[in-house]
Amino acid sequence: MQVLPPTNRQLGRAIQRVVTEETAKSLPSTTSVPEPLPEEQRRLFRELLKLANEQQIPYAVSGAFALQQHTGIWRFTKDLDLFLTAEHLPCALSLLEKAGFGCEICDPVWLAKARRGEFFVDLITGMSNGVIVVDDSWIARSQPATLLGIATRVLAPEELIASKLFVTRRERFDGADIAHIVFALRGQLDWQRILDIAGEHWEMLFWALVLFHYVYPAHANYVPSLIWSDLLQRFQDAISHPDPAAPFRGSLIDEKMFAIDVNEWGLHDVLETQRSLRLRGNADFAEAFKRSAGTELRKL
Repeated sequence: MQVLPPTNRQLGRAIQRVVTEETAKSLPSTTSVPEPLPEEQRRLFRELLKLANEQQIPYAVSGAFALQQHTGIWRFTKDLDLFLTAEHLPCALSLLEKAGFGCEICDPVWLAKARRGEFFVDLITGMSNGVIVVDDSWIARSQPATLLGIATRVLAPEELIASKLFVTRRERFDGADIAHIVFALRGQLDWQRILDIAGEHWEMLFWALVLFHYVYPAHANYVPSLIWSDLLQRFQDAISHPDPAAPFRGSLIDEKMFAIDVNEWGLHDVLETQRSLRLRGNADFAEAFKRSAGTELRKL
């Protein structure tokens, strides 16, 4: 019996299967057991938090540390996420540079980094698509916490949920985090606050809550009935009376997965429009940073 060599498609599928299996093995499972940080990383995070406190930089910790604070879930993190407003970013970067950190603005819409060695801290002023923006209320509503032995503050659960609504890319999806926050807090949230932040993008919240219901069907009551009724009515109205002028919004979710819509099907790139609006709003801090630090902006 003749054995035929594998086709290119068969080879491609085999390689993809191996890559997928290896990637799955490398992904951490959710757990309440903390994984110790490397000492150099721990020292960097502690030093930066102490400096931010001493210099009275208005900030709130987000990311893995905030998730642990609200849910008890520990997840290894290579970075520390600090949320602050765009207005406070130039001062924060200037202070960090004077303290010996290497600083750069990776994307003037939302992200800067402070590095030392192989470890770094992310300074975040909003979401990468420019839709959700950190303002002073996010910092004012943050909650006291002690991280790595340092008294600090973490995002309130409402803002933490909001910060994850658009983390919906193929390679990273934070819907499970949102479900865990709602479940861990038994729905004891300021739901109007979350609705206010989501604004016209309420469907992203609705999507996240439908996922929560699918995961925890016995706990639908963790989301108040008024919220379910409100979102269901909005959705019913939207599908009953579609707006023919409503824009395509796929690129706000994942610009790579929806690239064909823009590049080949001719749909308007609302992501570019949204980011441009945000860039104009951030122009002052970007220029201030270039003048004070003499550093060129670098876009990821």
